[in-house]
Amino acid sequence: MDIRNVAIIAHVDHGKTSLVNELLKQGGVFRENQQVADRVMDRNDLERERGITILSKNAACMFNGTKINVVDTPGHADFGGEVERVLKMVDGVLLVVDSFEGPMPQTRFVLKKALELDHKVIVVINKIDKKDARVKEVIDEVLELFLELDATEEQLNSPFVFASARNGVATLDYNNVGTDMKPLLQKIIDYIPAPAGNTNEPFQMLVSSTEQNDYLGKLAVGKIERGTVKVGQTIQVVNYHDENVSSTFKISNLFLFEGLKQVPSPEAVAGDIVCIAGSTEVTIGDTVCDKAKVEAIPFVKISEPSVEMTFSVNNSPFAGKEGKYCTSRHLRDRLIKESVKDLSLKVFETDSADSFRVLGRGEMHISILIENMRRDGYEFQVSMPKVLIKEIDGVKCEPIDRLVIDVPEECVGNIMVAMGERKGELVALTNMGVRTRLEFLIPSRGLFGYKSQFLTDTRGEGVMSSIFEEYAPFKGHIDRRNYGALVAYETGEAVQYGLFNTQERGRLLITPGTKVYQGMIVGTNPKGDDIVVNVCKRKQLSNMRSCASDDALRLEPVKALTLEECLEFLNDDELLEVTPQSLRLRKIILDHTQRGRADFRRKNNIDA
Repeated sequence: MDIRNVAIIAHVDHGKTSLVNELLKQGGVFRENQQVADRVMDRNDLERERGITILSKNAACMFNGTKINVVDTPGHADFGGEVERVLKMVDGVLLVVDSFEGPMPQTRFVLKKALELDHKVIVVINKIDKKDARVKEVIDEVLELFLELDATEEQLNSPFVFASARNGVATLDYNNVGTDMKPLLQKIIDYIPAPAGNTNEPFQMLVSSTEQNDYLGKLAVGKIERGTVKVGQTIQVVNYHDENVSSTFKISNLFLFEGLKQVPSPEAVAGDIVCIAGSTEVTIGDTVCDKAKVEAIPFVKISEPSVEMTFSVNNSPFAGKEGKYCTSRHLRDRLIKESVKDLSLKVFETDSADSFRVLGRGEMHISILIENMRRDGYEFQVSMPKVLIKEIDGVKCEPIDRLVIDVPEECVGNIMVAMGERKGELVALTNMGVRTRLEFLIPSRGLFGYKSQFLTDTRGEGVMSSIFEEYAPFKGHIDRRNYGALVAYETGEAVQYGLFNTQERGRLLITPGTKVYQGMIVGTNPKGDDIVVNVCKRKQLSNMRSCASDDALRLEPVKALTLEECLEFLNDDELLEVTPQSLRLRKIILDHTQRGRADFRRKNNIDA
């Protein structure tokens, strides 16, 4: 009765990680004079740089003699698989909702998963100190969401807590601002049930996540469903969906969570969330149990991927110059390792030994993998993101997303035009004062490459988010982009003279001194066609001019593309070359003559 296991779930940027920060602070995890970083749960560099949570993480604090195990989860829809798998590890959830934005697409998704598992829900209306907070309206919107998701009467009576995570306060009455987080901590103890499990029965635990330890190897993380486990005990590994999974191993180390640390313990009992070391083969979804009673626990089916890309060995003229791991063996091992750790990611081999199909939940899901790999020293190239098409009852179907857009009133016209071009269907429109909320059902492929245009259309003031809704009949052709590429004519080094003459054709993506190769993309052409340009052309000395007079040439500022912007840019005849130091856009066929012939055959439906 002295343990509570709770996950914090919400849409992105609604304040989950900040809330965990304050719960840990006021739960006595840190010393009074200890300097604590913002978003202490976001531990890796990528999470801190982007300001988002990517991986679910465990922590624990004490309050009034009760240990509260807290699981912080990602809010971005592309990492929904992280949320799905950890919900089996807890007995209740804190549903965090922004006091102005209200329920968003990911709010619906995570709440639906929690209700399906019959978890107790505490609704936390966060950011009540916002100038434009709509607390009363948001309460009604949350209750409407419960009704839409067929919640039971008990779930409809879920308690509401009002908080400002930034200020570290919570209250049960939003008209009276609290002084600390104690009302929320007490509500967790009072409302979330203690873990059910008999300590006298044989040990059983579902592995909900895995971690890698430099000294102990793989750690299996999960909640003990029943029984007691001790260091040195030999246990059985089984899987509910795969009868071939069967092995035994001896527990070498056992850890409990205290604060942000994993503390060694000689034993643990039912209800504890633990880390077990001793096996290199155990994976997420496996059940570890006592050999006296081998029984697998059903594991929640993770939602299927909807986007695919092809990862292949880099074959550009600059291949192998910047990366540490460049071969197909390195690439294959890294992708397989990632797919074992991330159940939302699927990896398949292709007819070519140098290429692999990678399936994920969205562009960001795969872009995070790409960024992690390049930081680890990998060099490879990726193709344009594509949606997964299915045939359902003989009908060609594609994934449809539910898109929610909040924009100033004067930008609504721009959004409607853009959505019409991308086959979006308006399903709801809500006036929120000076801003308007638009809700669309739109093909997933219609959102590829839209983010940059969206920022332009809304002058940077718009907010958009989407989540997979369903598969529906194919909506027809959608133009991926309305501009062409400026393609380098030869291999060499870009010079100011060549770039000055090229910038008349479009917007440049490179600066003087950048090494380029034939077929590499160096800029964009607003007229829609690809143009071959010579950015390496130098000004020659003659009787009439000096080759040193380039100082007078003025180049327009160049915007370096981020990884996501590069993926948005890609067309079906292009690749992105990824190295630890560079991101280079290129054509699949580098030679101009061969590329022209291929384009002619494609346009005229002539077989090669």
